[in-house]
Amino acid sequence: MVLTTTNSIEGFKITDYKGIVTGVAIFEGKINMGFSVAKYYKSVQESIDKTKEIAFQRLRDNAQQLKANAIVGIKIEIELTTSNYAMVSVTGTAVSVA
Repeated sequence: MVLTTTNSIEGFKITDYKGIVTGVAIFEGKINMGFSVAKYYKSVQESIDKTKEIAFQRLRDNAQQLKANAIVGIKIEIELTTSNYAMVSVTGTAVSVA
């Protein structure tokens, strides 16, 4: 499946717009506050990376349910909640391309 932040895919033609799809994930563990700023930032980065992968997989799954073979116009939102959880939301338009 082709994923892109742009509204078109070079070398492909969009033949059908299937609909807007999303993938949302929340990190299921607490971010390590630790005693070191470096350890805290590393913990934040790792939690965002893991959560982002889950969100993108959910995005792909939702697009496949619509029989799409690409997603265009992807937007990513990353949020650290006040209780130190990472949340990632990914949204795009599922399309068929040829």
